Amino acid sequence: MKKTVLTAVLLIVSIALYGQKDVTKFLGIPVDGTKAEMIQKLKAKGYTSSTLDKDVLVGEFNGRDVNIHVATNNNKVYRIAVFDAKSTDEGQIKIRFNTLCKQFENNENYMSLSEDQTLSDKEDISYEMLVHHKQYQAAFYQKPAVDSAAMVEEFRSVLLTKYTEAEIANPTEEMKSKMEMDLIPYISEKMFNKLVWFTIDEHYGKYSIIMYYDNRYNKASGDDL
Repeated sequence: MKKTVLTAVLLIVSIALYGQKDVTKFLGIPVDGTKAEMIQKLKAKGYTSSTLDKDVLVGEFNGRDVNIHVATNNNKVYRIAVFDAKSTDEGQIKIRFNTLCKQFENNENYMSLSEDQTLSDKEDISYEMLVHHKQYQAAFYQKPAVDSAAMVEEFRSVLLTKYTEAEIANPTEEMKSKMEMDLIPYISEKMFNKLVWFTIDEHYGKYSIIMYYDNRYNKASGDDL
Protein backbone atom coordinates (compact mmCIF):
# COMPACT_ATOMS: atom_id res chain seq x y z
CA MET A 1 0.00 0.00 0.00
CA LYS A 2 1.33 3.39 -0.96
CA LYS A 3 2.57 5.57 1.90
CA THR A 4 2.11 9.22 1.03
CA VAL A 5 3.93 12.07 2.75
CA LEU A 6 0.84 12.76 4.86
CA THR A 7 0.46 9.09 5.80
CA ALA A 8 4.09 9.01 6.90
CA VAL A 9 3.65 12.21 8.89
CA LEU A 10 0.53 10.97 10.65
CA LEU A 11 2.31 7.75 11.53
CA ILE A 12 5.22 9.60 13.06
CA VAL A 13 3.03 12.14 14.84
CA SER A 14 1.17 9.30 16.51
CA ILE A 15 4.27 8.54 18.60
CA ALA A 16 6.65 10.78 20.51
CA LEU A 17 9.88 11.31 18.65
CA TYR A 18 13.39 12.48 19.19
CA GLY A 19 14.15 15.95 17.91
CA GLN A 20 17.83 16.82 18.34
CA LYS A 21 20.76 14.88 16.90
CA ASP A 22 18.37 12.29 15.47
CA VAL A 23 20.49 11.24 12.50
CA THR A 24 20.77 8.26 10.19
CA LYS A 25 22.29 5.19 11.80
CA PHE A 26 24.36 2.40 10.29
CA LEU A 27 24.49 -0.77 12.38
CA GLY A 28 23.20 1.34 15.26
CA ILE A 29 26.05 3.84 14.89
CA PRO A 30 25.08 7.47 14.15
CA VAL A 31 26.43 8.59 10.77
CA ASP A 32 28.16 11.55 12.37
CA GLY A 33 31.40 12.64 14.02
CA THR A 34 34.85 12.42 12.46
CA LYS A 35 36.05 9.84 9.96
CA ALA A 36 38.56 8.45 12.46
CA GLU A 37 35.84 8.02 15.08
CA MET A 38 33.52 6.29 12.64
CA ILE A 39 36.23 3.89 11.46
CA GLN A 40 37.03 2.92 15.05
CA LYS A 41 33.35 2.28 15.79
CA LEU A 42 33.04 0.12 12.70
CA LYS A 43 36.15 -1.82 13.65
CA ALA A 44 34.55 -2.46 17.03
CA LYS A 45 31.74 -4.13 15.06
CA GLY A 46 34.28 -6.54 13.54
CA TYR A 47 35.26 -4.81 10.30
CA THR A 48 38.93 -4.59 9.37
CA SER A 49 40.98 -2.26 7.18
CA SER A 50 41.53 -3.24 3.58
CA THR A 51 45.08 -4.21 2.66
CA LEU A 52 44.86 -1.70 -0.20
CA ASP A 53 43.49 1.27 1.77
CA LYS A 54 43.37 1.53 5.56
CA ASP A 55 40.37 3.88 5.34
CA VAL A 56 38.30 1.25 3.51
CA LEU A 57 36.83 -1.41 5.75
CA VAL A 58 36.01 -4.96 4.73
CA GLY A 59 33.66 -7.50 6.23
CA GLU A 60 30.13 -8.86 5.95
CA PHE A 61 26.90 -6.90 5.84
CA ASN A 62 23.41 -8.30 5.30
CA GLY A 63 24.86 -11.63 4.23
CA ARG A 64 27.30 -10.18 1.69
CA ASP A 65 31.01 -9.48 1.60
CA VAL A 66 31.35 -5.72 1.34
CA ASN A 67 33.75 -2.80 1.24
CA ILE A 68 32.72 0.15 3.40
CA HIS A 69 33.72 3.74 2.62
CA VAL A 70 33.26 6.71 4.97
CA ALA A 71 32.57 10.07 3.29
CA THR A 72 32.95 13.41 5.06
CA ASN A 73 32.17 17.08 4.63
CA ASN A 74 34.17 19.56 6.72
CA ASN A 75 35.54 16.56 8.64
CA LYS A 76 32.04 15.45 9.59
CA VAL A 77 30.75 12.10 8.38
CA TYR A 78 27.73 12.49 6.12
CA ARG A 79 27.69 9.12 4.32
CA ILE A 80 28.48 5.46 4.77
CA ALA A 81 28.80 3.76 1.37
CA VAL A 82 28.56 -0.04 1.30
CA PHE A 83 29.89 -1.67 -1.89
CA ASP A 84 29.36 -5.31 -2.83
CA ALA A 85 32.78 -6.93 -2.86
CA LYS A 86 31.76 -9.31 -5.64
CA SER A 87 29.83 -8.52 -8.83
CA THR A 88 27.28 -10.74 -10.53
CA ASP A 89 25.27 -11.07 -13.73
CA GLU A 90 22.15 -9.17 -14.81
CA GLY A 91 19.65 -11.78 -13.68
CA GLN A 92 21.13 -12.11 -10.20
CA ILE A 93 21.43 -8.36 -9.65
CA LYS A 94 17.75 -7.89 -10.47
CA ILE A 95 16.86 -10.50 -7.85
CA ARG A 96 19.20 -8.87 -5.35
CA PHE A 97 17.75 -5.40 -6.00
CA ASN A 98 14.19 -6.63 -5.52
CA THR A 99 15.13 -8.60 -2.40
CA LEU A 100 16.60 -5.47 -0.84
CA CYS A 101 13.44 -3.52 -1.66
CA LYS A 102 11.32 -6.11 0.11
CA GLN A 103 13.66 -6.25 3.10
CA PHE A 104 13.41 -2.50 3.60
CA GLU A 105 9.64 -2.53 3.04
CA ASN A 106 9.24 -5.18 5.73
CA ASN A 107 11.56 -3.45 8.20
CA GLU A 108 9.55 -1.40 10.70
CA ASN A 109 12.44 1.03 11.11
CA TYR A 110 11.96 2.33 7.55
CA MET A 111 9.31 3.91 5.41
CA SER A 112 9.04 4.66 1.72
CA LEU A 113 7.12 7.32 -0.16
CA SER A 114 6.89 5.13 -3.26
CA GLU A 115 4.34 2.41 -3.87
CA ASP A 116 6.67 -0.15 -5.41
CA GLN A 117 10.36 0.19 -6.25
CA THR A 118 11.04 -3.36 -7.42
CA LEU A 119 12.07 -4.13 -10.99
CA SER A 120 9.87 -5.94 -13.48
CA ASP A 121 10.99 -9.32 -14.84
CA LYS A 122 10.80 -7.71 -18.29
CA GLU A 123 13.20 -4.89 -17.42
CA ASP A 124 16.27 -5.06 -19.67
CA ILE A 125 18.84 -3.61 -17.28
CA SER A 126 21.88 -3.95 -19.53
CA TYR A 127 20.18 -2.28 -22.50
CA GLU A 128 18.65 0.55 -20.46
CA MET A 129 21.91 1.35 -18.67
CA LEU A 130 24.03 1.18 -21.83
CA VAL A 131 21.73 2.91 -24.33
CA HIS A 132 19.60 5.22 -22.18
CA HIS A 133 22.04 5.61 -19.25
CA LYS A 134 19.21 4.71 -16.91
CA GLN A 135 19.93 4.63 -13.19
CA TYR A 136 18.27 2.06 -10.98
CA GLN A 137 17.74 3.33 -7.45
CA ALA A 138 15.46 2.74 -4.48
CA ALA A 139 15.12 5.11 -1.53
CA PHE A 140 13.89 4.64 2.02
CA TYR A 141 13.85 6.78 5.15
CA GLN A 142 14.72 5.78 8.67
CA LYS A 143 11.92 6.63 11.05
CA PRO A 144 12.84 9.18 13.72
CA ALA A 145 14.04 7.68 16.98
CA VAL A 146 11.75 7.61 20.01
CA ASP A 147 12.28 10.08 22.86
CA SER A 148 8.99 11.50 24.08
CA ALA A 149 10.28 14.40 26.16
CA ALA A 150 12.41 15.95 23.42
CA MET A 151 9.93 15.72 20.57
CA VAL A 152 6.81 16.54 22.54
CA GLU A 153 8.45 19.72 23.75
CA GLU A 154 9.63 20.65 20.25
CA PHE A 155 6.20 20.09 18.69
CA ARG A 156 4.49 21.83 21.59
CA SER A 157 6.63 24.93 20.98
CA VAL A 158 5.70 24.88 17.30
CA LEU A 159 1.99 24.52 18.00
CA LEU A 160 1.99 27.22 20.67
CA THR A 161 2.66 29.77 17.93
CA LYS A 162 -0.87 29.09 16.64
CA TYR A 163 -2.82 27.43 19.43
CA THR A 164 -3.43 27.85 23.16
CA GLU A 165 -2.37 25.36 25.84
CA ALA A 166 -6.01 24.34 26.27
CA GLU A 167 -6.48 23.73 22.52
CA ILE A 168 -3.34 21.60 22.36
CA ALA A 169 -4.41 19.57 25.39
CA ASN A 170 -7.97 18.94 24.12
CA PRO A 171 -8.19 19.54 20.36
CA THR A 172 -11.32 18.93 18.34
CA GLU A 173 -11.06 16.51 15.42
CA GLU A 174 -10.91 19.44 13.00
CA MET A 175 -8.24 21.17 15.06
CA LYS A 176 -6.24 17.96 15.36
CA SER A 177 -6.15 17.67 11.57
CA LYS A 178 -4.93 21.25 11.28
CA MET A 179 -2.22 20.64 13.88
CA GLU A 180 -1.00 17.61 11.98
CA MET A 181 -0.78 19.68 8.79
CA ASP A 182 1.12 22.40 10.66
CA LEU A 183 3.70 19.83 11.76
CA ILE A 184 4.31 18.39 8.28
CA PRO A 185 7.35 20.63 7.49
CA TYR A 186 9.05 19.69 10.76
CA ILE A 187 8.40 15.97 10.44
CA SER A 188 9.35 15.95 6.75
CA GLU A 189 12.73 17.53 7.49
CA LYS A 190 13.55 14.90 10.09
CA MET A 191 12.52 12.06 7.81
CA PHE A 192 14.12 13.32 4.60
CA ASN A 193 17.45 13.92 6.33
CA LYS A 194 17.66 10.23 7.29
CA LEU A 195 17.95 8.80 3.79
CA VAL A 196 19.05 5.26 2.99
CA TRP A 197 19.19 4.32 -0.67
CA PHE A 198 20.85 1.87 -3.03
CA THR A 199 21.67 1.67 -6.69
CA ILE A 200 22.89 -0.81 -9.30
CA ASP A 201 26.46 -0.27 -10.47
CA GLU A 202 27.74 -1.71 -13.75
CA HIS A 203 31.38 -2.43 -14.58
CA TYR A 204 32.41 -4.28 -17.76
CA GLY A 205 29.12 -6.15 -17.99
CA LYS A 206 29.05 -7.18 -14.34
CA TYR A 207 26.72 -5.69 -11.74
CA SER A 208 26.78 -4.93 -8.05
CA ILE A 209 24.84 -2.98 -5.43
CA ILE A 210 26.03 0.16 -3.65
CA MET A 211 24.11 1.17 -0.54
CA TYR A 212 24.26 4.67 0.94
CA TYR A 213 23.40 5.67 4.50
CA ASP A 214 23.19 9.46 4.36
CA ASN A 215 23.09 11.98 7.19
CA ARG A 216 21.89 14.89 5.10
CA TYR A 217 22.35 17.35 7.95
CA ASN A 218 26.12 17.03 7.37
CA LYS A 219 26.01 17.01 3.57
CA ALA A 220 27.60 19.90 1.65
CA SER A 221 25.04 22.65 1.07
CA GLY A 222 27.18 25.24 -0.68
CA ASP A 223 28.21 27.06 2.50
CA ASP A 224 31.88 26.78 1.51
CA LEU A 225 31.40 28.44 -1.87
